[in-house]
Amino acid sequence: MTGAVYAQATTGSIFGQAQSGDSVLVKSSSGVTRQVDVDSTGHYTVNSLPLGNYTVTLQHDGQTVDSRSNVTLRVGSGTEVSFGGQNAQTLSAVTVQANALPSIDVSGVDSRTVITADQLARLPLARSAEAIALLAPGVVQGSGLFTNLTGGSVVSFGGSSVTENAYYINGFNTTDPLSGFGGITLPYGAIDQQEIMSGGYGAAYGRSDGGVISQVGKRGTNEWHFGGQIQWTPKDLRSDPDNWYYVNKDGSQGKLRQYRKNNKSWTTTVDAYVGGPLIKDKLFIFAAVEAERQQGESTGANVAPFVDHYRYDNPKWYGKLDWNITDSNILELTGASNKSSYQGVFNDFDYATLKEGGFNSNDTHTKNGADVYSAKFTSYITDDLTVTALYGKMKGTWYSSIADYDPTYPYLFTPNEQNPALNGGSPITNSQTVSTINLPDHRSTNTNLRIDLSYKLGDHTLTAGIDNQDQKNVDGGTKFPDGGLGYAWEYNPPVDGTDPNAYIVGGPGTAQPGADWRNSPWVAGAGGYAGGEDGYYVAKYQYHDNASVRVAQRAQYVEDSWQVNDRWLVKLGLRNDQFTNYNAVGEPYLRLTSPQWAPRVGFSWDVNGDSSFKVYGNAGRYYLALPTSVALRSAGTSLYTRQYYTYTGIDANGIPTGLTPIDTYLGAGAPVSANGEYGQARDPKTSASTNLKSEYQDEYIFGFDKKLGDSWVYGAKATYRNLRNAIDDVGDNISIIAKMNAMGIDPNSYDATRVPASILINPGSTSYFNIPKLGGGYYTVQMDWKNDFHFNTTMKRKYYGLDLYLEHPFDGKWYGKVDYLFSRSYGNSEGQVRTDIGQTDVSATVDWDYAQVMDYANGALANDRRHQIKAYGSYQIAPEWMLSGNLAILSGSPKTCLGYYGADLTNPGLGYGPYYHFCNGVPSSPGDTRNPWTYTLSLSAEYRPEWAGKKLAFNAMVNNVFDSQKITQTYPISTSSSYLRPYSMQTGRYFRFGVSYDF
Repeated sequence: MTGAVYAQATTGSIFGQAQSGDSVLVKSSSGVTRQVDVDSTGHYTVNSLPLGNYTVTLQHDGQTVDSRSNVTLRVGSGTEVSFGGQNAQTLSAVTVQANALPSIDVSGVDSRTVITADQLARLPLARSAEAIALLAPGVVQGSGLFTNLTGGSVVSFGGSSVTENAYYINGFNTTDPLSGFGGITLPYGAIDQQEIMSGGYGAAYGRSDGGVISQVGKRGTNEWHFGGQIQWTPKDLRSDPDNWYYVNKDGSQGKLRQYRKNNKSWTTTVDAYVGGPLIKDKLFIFAAVEAERQQGESTGANVAPFVDHYRYDNPKWYGKLDWNITDSNILELTGASNKSSYQGVFNDFDYATLKEGGFNSNDTHTKNGADVYSAKFTSYITDDLTVTALYGKMKGTWYSSIADYDPTYPYLFTPNEQNPALNGGSPITNSQTVSTINLPDHRSTNTNLRIDLSYKLGDHTLTAGIDNQDQKNVDGGTKFPDGGLGYAWEYNPPVDGTDPNAYIVGGPGTAQPGADWRNSPWVAGAGGYAGGEDGYYVAKYQYHDNASVRVAQRAQYVEDSWQVNDRWLVKLGLRNDQFTNYNAVGEPYLRLTSPQWAPRVGFSWDVNGDSSFKVYGNAGRYYLALPTSVALRSAGTSLYTRQYYTYTGIDANGIPTGLTPIDTYLGAGAPVSANGEYGQARDPKTSASTNLKSEYQDEYIFGFDKKLGDSWVYGAKATYRNLRNAIDDVGDNISIIAKMNAMGIDPNSYDATRVPASILINPGSTSYFNIPKLGGGYYTVQMDWKNDFHFNTTMKRKYYGLDLYLEHPFDGKWYGKVDYLFSRSYGNSEGQVRTDIGQTDVSATVDWDYAQVMDYANGALANDRRHQIKAYGSYQIAPEWMLSGNLAILSGSPKTCLGYYGADLTNPGLGYGPYYHFCNGVPSSPGDTRNPWTYTLSLSAEYRPEWAGKKLAFNAMVNNVFDSQKITQTYPISTSSSYLRPYSMQTGRYFRFGVSYDF
């Protein structure tokens, strides 16, 4: 009988066959002891066992008749230990005896990769949870324009956006409560196992339609262990990063954009740990600390000519207390912390001489991070009934400040778009390096309560439970610095290079069918004003948002793991999620609490009955809540305006002079907000469509695993994902007003300026909006997707992939695995964020704001990598020497070309600017062209001398051996002089050296 195991779990199980009437005793090196009887069919199961090494003993009439030692569990998996002529086996590719070949996990129906502490110690990887996750098929690096809570990288699973993943530490959800960018993770040396879930997990878990990174930390045992490690990545052995250049219209290399040869750093990391028994077999402790410091310099682009001398301090700690209260009751206490502190100093840089100058200013100082505390209680009430309860809290701090802020000059956006006739052909800038900052008192909390009940009833293992989570985002938002000017200047090139009178926003012929363009937002062309003869103009930009908001997430689930017979396992589950999002005054602006049923079905077929050949599959639905940050713009008091001017000069500090206000539909020089964000408080009843539904995705997986001889395992897996429903905002209040006019509603009975222009919707569906009446109450306005909003496409995001793998399990000499994945991620909606323009506004992207921005949007999505080859492994070339390698070969990411609309290069609808899927007047779908393939080979070597009892180790790693520096993302706006210049590039070659001691 296989045991019940789950994704994101912290436990495993042991099962097998023996003589009916006997009993089986299991005992771990951390004192956990369980004894169960072998049933009448000759099977036994021991569920919910903490990870560790176990001794499994067969007893007859209280006397030991056989035993298996060194049985190692793998998280979320079942390990088979059978007696009666059979050797101990593990079904999750874990060696339990030095000469035993691990078998295939016939108890699993999902798609997971588990990396153990032993593998982490050997493989050449960057020291992060995301770098470990990249070993799994279908996981790719996210855009360099996105970072996680502490400044690290983010990843995409199976084509999903980077904010749709879930993170766990010892079963507690540590996902970023603000926007979903990453999560809190363990110190690298404290990771016992990291589980990378690409799909197919059971009903006990949800809140992800991307992937899951679940870490289980180390724990103390009956033997004291301690150790430490020092690692150093020297600056002098880093390769020189390639410089970045503009791209000329004919595709040739243009002038220097960013000098990067000195953009290097050094990193030092110090780790220490201790673990052991406070009371043997009863009370255990494990603690680890990690201190990382990175220092270096980075030269900005020619539009920001400064050298940043920076320092990052990234401390982490982890502690775990395990108390075996009795053989039937276990208490686990976990604490963990991630912090990241940044400070920098800007010096001037002269692009004419490529020389660094003197001090300019201090950069914004930030301190970000979170502390996690959780408690988990497990009670084995009977051999068949187990109850677990987990409660924890994560407290985050997101602090920023500016030392010696100089408010003299405004910040300049896109100075490279200044009129070249006025700046001598080179951008004129000033010393201001700060645009907006985070609110200084920003903090967050995240509480998690789980209760799970598992009961074994004959051939069925029934589980049920609740999964509740509350997230608070306190004083979240951004602002211009106190004491500053409160605005920035944004330079813009001509809308139409052939007609300086082309309307900047809207204009004749740009309105929706049947509407007068004068009743839609418009900004006149620059050509009719002094200084605008060539079409150049400038905008005074103002932005701020702030709120204290929260999200309540509730879920209930039930699941049956049914062992139909010795070869067939079926898992049937059902989950129900509820999400409620609250605004700053505690009123719900989203109440998605109607039953959101998420069925999960899976099977595993042990074809030969000996764990040598498994066929498996599953299907499931996964719901995703909106994070807290959505309320900052959709239910807060955000201000987001521009005032448009022409200019006749640019002073020595890059500030436009000779300003002439340009006429707009609100008046010459009046602030214009395309989304109607003028700083007013939002009515929660107008924040979203009244029939809004949660985002959810359906997923289907089918595959097999099979032994090849005595030393290999191979397999294949097909995956299909379909995003069935998404949430984004629509900004087209003009069409809403037109529909109200068509309904015969008196325009004097409501305030047209208060009709929201950023409302949450389900793209592709009919929406119902509440529009406030002047006398109280609301009008209900039904907006048909095609007839009223005039979209000619509906939301689509689909993914399919075929993964082929070949693995040689570690046999005491070597381990190796190679994966090839052919996949395609396509549609017109990447998900909650937008990679090509680096937009981090979750569920409030440019997509779906009005019809024209989605014309020709269908194509390859940003996280699509058609071909992926990943190989990693290690080889014990001698008792004291270990060599390891990691290879990743990926086809290029899609490029996007954006510009003004149609052959006439207009700016219709809300007039956002060049964000239409047209390239120089020609329709351009994402992925029509691609960035180059990337190739990354990393190698490492470890020397563990016999003369030190193999407790001392020296290691060296070289990342990106061949120093491949391919461009991975380019600037997409075709009307800009920056078009096709690099946004990001592969990290060049660097070396890392380390020494460790383990006692």
